[in-house]
Amino acid sequence: MRRARSRRKTASQEVPVSKGPHSRATPAYAPLTQAQADRILDTAVELLATSGVVFEPGGEADGLLRQAGCTLSDGGVVTIPEAVTRRALETAARSATLWDRNGENPITIDCDHTWFMPGMTCIAVYDAETGEPRPSTREDLALITRVADQLPHVDAVCIAAKNVEESNQFGEIDEFACLMENTVKPLEYLCEHPSSLDAVIEMAAALRGSREALREKPYFLHLITPLPVNLARIHSEQIITAARAGIPVSVGTLPIGGASSPITLAGCITHALMTDFAAIVLGQLAAEGSFCIGSSDVNFMEPATGAIGSFSQTSVGDMAMCQIRRALGFPSLTGIGGCSVARRFNQDAVWEISSNMTQMFYNRPATIDYMGSLDQGLTFSLHALLLCDDLAGLLRKMWQGLEVSDSQMAVDLIREVGPTGNFLAHQHTVDNCRTQVWNSRYFGPNIPLSNAGNPDQDLFERIDSDLNAMLAELKQPELPPEIKAAVAEVLDRYKTHMPDLA
Repeated sequence: MRRARSRRKTASQEVPVSKGPHSRATPAYAPLTQAQADRILDTAVELLATSGVVFEPGGEADGLLRQAGCTLSDGGVVTIPEAVTRRALETAARSATLWDRNGENPITIDCDHTWFMPGMTCIAVYDAETGEPRPSTREDLALITRVADQLPHVDAVCIAAKNVEESNQFGEIDEFACLMENTVKPLEYLCEHPSSLDAVIEMAAALRGSREALREKPYFLHLITPLPVNLARIHSEQIITAARAGIPVSVGTLPIGGASSPITLAGCITHALMTDFAAIVLGQLAAEGSFCIGSSDVNFMEPATGAIGSFSQTSVGDMAMCQIRRALGFPSLTGIGGCSVARRFNQDAVWEISSNMTQMFYNRPATIDYMGSLDQGLTFSLHALLLCDDLAGLLRKMWQGLEVSDSQMAVDLIREVGPTGNFLAHQHTVDNCRTQVWNSRYFGPNIPLSNAGNPDQDLFERIDSDLNAMLAELKQPELPPEIKAAVAEVLDRYKTHMPDLA
């Protein structure tokens, strides 16, 4: 335990790592030529106009789409003229700013930053006593949120684990309250029911003081997850509500290539973009200029097992989606960073998490919001979250790039030392030896050496020791009493007066 505390102290004293822009020091990777990217974009727009997308009929979206010139069939298939789609892609906001619980420390969702978050909506955690997966609870969500609140490279917090015992509408409203209670950081939220979003907006407005104050300083990014090219009424109503309330909203499907979408890379991407663009259209029809973007994550079926897998396809697909959105000026929200299909936090998980996280250096997504998620998104691991946080520090150090100047090229020093000297004892070495070093909590100089008088620890043991030290000191960031009362009143009203929620 003492060694873990010492390691955390070292981490807190490291050279600060900037949380600023990521895209100016080095260029993002682009797997597509511009002609290929344009062809995919044009094809997705054309398919919306000819093949169409489903908007479940019966809601306000019907009138908005019809008035815009879209064609609606009796079965809900909507074809969207190309001019309507392109107009929406032009008018949608390219960035949104989120503010923390105190209305401070803003983070900007755009093409120039990457923000790290734990998540998302796992239905199990690893039991602290047995190490076996078990259904997650509200207490688990609270604990994960409190840990995330303390991690230096976690910038916002989303619903990492569900309260499985409350798998109902009240439960998803209460999840937002749980996040509010246990972190000061901005939030990312998602729900199934439009009335849940109404309740959450009411709680967030109480926190800010009014709905207009919430519009001025949004507290959360709202996520909506329809099926591929098929938006249920509950999803279209959330798009309309969020856009009009000034809540930043991201709509993305999770296609599985070979099942719900074409198995080819270009086919799956094109199909996913149809869903994204349809959502953007509705968001702009509800409130032109609103921040309503698409964020579909392409996934692929592993032919050998039928499960989600195929690392190479998913990785290249994520790179291509980031490139296409970046070409339009839209930020990307990616699900590939920080997660693993491995069933436990083991060597397989560490390999996949490390590969996915370091790939983000090239992708440049706006958010990495699946950190700590294992077993194909089913089970959340605090050990995995701590590794992801450490790797986020690596990314931020790399994104700083390198300064090219006479001082940094050491021009005068090289001349002074000449070809026969060395640089070890020179002041230039002292001044610069740590400026570009990743001060990892778990790797590099923090790995115990076999000759240092201490027994070797493997990676899991080092993270486990650090986690236990953190848990021993963990405290809840208390909400002001008046905000607690307002949140409790909203929860009580929704549970008492809507029996179907209980």
